[in-house]
Amino acid sequence: MLDVNFIRKNQDLVEKSAREKGYTDVDVSEVLTIDDRRRELVKKIDSLRQKRNELSSRMKGGKPDPALIAEVKDIKAELSSIEPELTELEKDLDAKLKRVPNVIFDDVPLGGEECSVEVTKWGDNKASGVDHLDYATGRGWLDFERGAKVAGAKFYYLKDGLALLENALLQFGIKKVLEHGFHFMTVPDMVSGRILEGCGFNPRTSNQSDEYYIEGEDLAMIATAEMPLTGFHMDEIIDEKDLPLCYAGYSACFRKEAGTYGKYTRGLFRVHQFNKLEMYVFCLPEKSKEMHEKILAIEEEIWQEIGIPYHVINIAAGDLGAPAAKKYDLEYWSPVNQKYQELTSCSNCTDFQARSLNIRVRREDGAVEVLHTLNGTAISLARTMVALIENYAEVDGKLHIPEVLQPYFGGATEI
Repeated sequence: MLDVNFIRKNQDLVEKSAREKGYTDVDVSEVLTIDDRRRELVKKIDSLRQKRNELSSRMKGGKPDPALIAEVKDIKAELSSIEPELTELEKDLDAKLKRVPNVIFDDVPLGGEECSVEVTKWGDNKASGVDHLDYATGRGWLDFERGAKVAGAKFYYLKDGLALLENALLQFGIKKVLEHGFHFMTVPDMVSGRILEGCGFNPRTSNQSDEYYIEGEDLAMIATAEMPLTGFHMDEIIDEKDLPLCYAGYSACFRKEAGTYGKYTRGLFRVHQFNKLEMYVFCLPEKSKEMHEKILAIEEEIWQEIGIPYHVINIAAGDLGAPAAKKYDLEYWSPVNQKYQELTSCSNCTDFQARSLNIRVRREDGAVEVLHTLNGTAISLARTMVALIENYAEVDGKLHIPEVLQPYFGGATEI
């Protein structure tokens, strides 16, 4: 959520950024009009309360003047009539502020998904590869049919080689994030509505909501460990000396995958449940751009060591979600489809999430302000297994194990 005072001072910028992101139904003028009325009521209520307190003080120590009693009653009646209006205005303002997306950085490309800009490229792209679904199903490692039988379409079982590969990837990912000073965590697989809203997962349209909600409960299944990690320090003030705080959360992720018509969905690439190791950072505002580059560097290090060709793109504004001011995607080279496909991402959300969830930093001079948050995928296990099979499997043959994963297979070089 943006600071309403920032919106007031930068209305044109906020409106332009919302349009560039595709949030065309955001009415910034309406937000400011509601805030104007809220300010008027706050000023009036403060004045009435001050006058009431002054009159109450004058009434102490003797028989109260009937005129003073009548005046206090009139003030109380007036407060009773306008305080509920203020409460409703504040609720309305809060709801509308949460619909205003974060402002993009100056170096974010403008336009839709096709306007994203390549930043760097690594590795040699193979000319051909093995289809992961046919390969894994043929070896008995992957079972979508039984997954659908017990849970519905796009749920699955992993078995033997693929289940062991997922475990090896997780262990390797944990090793890498620990080397970079992250604290490893397991997290709740459900979050409250406040956390969900505070993270800023607002769909552009009503039919794009991606979360599974628990009927009769103020709970939703998490789409990423980013959600519970964001809420970890909710309503807290962190001392400047303790920042940055770097966490790596492992969790299952649940997504309806709404609004994915026309996107690549074969096999494990886009499913309703998968496991993921997510990096998350709380830091000083002046350090968030530096931390964004650090998270990206860790992601690149992981994929270079695994040996999967990739490129990094600076995501265009029209493909950014509400919380992100800037986002990088790391896309692997698919030798099967002969194109780059999304593997991991990392985002700088500046103070957008922290303001909504009241997460602040106390500076060494005692000043308190909202800090910045960032997130990035270390290992998205389902898609990583797609990339590994496409790049390391032999048709009707063995799956070669990347060298960095071999210790988790007892030194075996293939399965």
